[in-house]
Amino acid sequence: MQDAIDADKAALASYSAGQAAVPLRTNLNIADQNGQSLFMPGYVRGSVPALGMKIVSVYPKNAQRGLPSVPATMVVLDAHTGIVSAILDGTYLTQLRTGAVQGAATDLLARADSKTGLLIGTGGQARAQLIALLTVRPLTKVYIASRDYERARAFVNREREWVAGHFAADLVAVPEPNQVVAAADVITCVTTAHDPVFDGRLVAPGTHINGVGAYTPEMCEVLPEAIAQADRIIVDTADGALAEAGDLLTTLHAGQIQRENIVELGQLVNGQVPGRMSADEITFFKTVGSAVLDVVVASQIVDRANARGIGTELS
Repeated sequence: MQDAIDADKAALASYSAGQAAVPLRTNLNIADQNGQSLFMPGYVRGSVPALGMKIVSVYPKNAQRGLPSVPATMVVLDAHTGIVSAILDGTYLTQLRTGAVQGAATDLLARADSKTGLLIGTGGQARAQLIALLTVRPLTKVYIASRDYERARAFVNREREWVAGHFAADLVAVPEPNQVVAAADVITCVTTAHDPVFDGRLVAPGTHINGVGAYTPEMCEVLPEAIAQADRIIVDTADGALAEAGDLLTTLHAGQIQRENIVELGQLVNGQVPGRMSADEITFFKTVGSAVLDVVVASQIVDRANARGIGTELS
């Protein structure tokens, strides 16, 4: 995870420096399946260029079929020849790079003394989000919340032993996130909700909030009032967030924030803009995902696989 966090920081730094070509993803609505298929190409220039495309689908009904609800495949191309060089499991890659970009934002924006986390959402992305939180901050307690309390309890039971073996954090399932919002130093939402999943007016000064799950204009998991009261509003890519992040767009269109208040995480990495300025500031990070993350992380995975002789080689 730490390697992926570093890779995501480098990817977004390249993007904000104008060294990446990343068209907005093509999103096909598959209405009869209540699903979507997304096609995400990207290219990053530099001494070690990266090129590829991820194909990811969001099919909520797959859970009833015993299949992944977010299946994905990553196609990596040789940037010098344009020839496909590898095919990767895009589902794990998505979990890894999405957890890592939240970890990068938390690392750069959350208070160094943060001890308590709140993770809202227990789907396929939740485990990587939890690992990223614990990788960058020495949290001693993480509250877990879901629309279904039993799912939150099941997540805690499933992950508690592994977490105890790697981190000094206790996992606690809660039936209602608003019960613990005021106690959380870091809040991470990773849901497909169309309505806010916690009351942002309860957020305490000094809190860092990550909005990870809402990735279409119709989705909204963070209350506009919570975004509006943030002292720092940071996104993974401005082009992506301003086209797709429903909760951010709602706040922007209501005039509660201004476009000039929104900066990219890569700008923080490059030292172009400041991050947290005081212990009392509320910071908000929004990610909708970008192919720049996929191509850089996937490229590094392929390089390591080649060096270690891992994988199946096809002629």
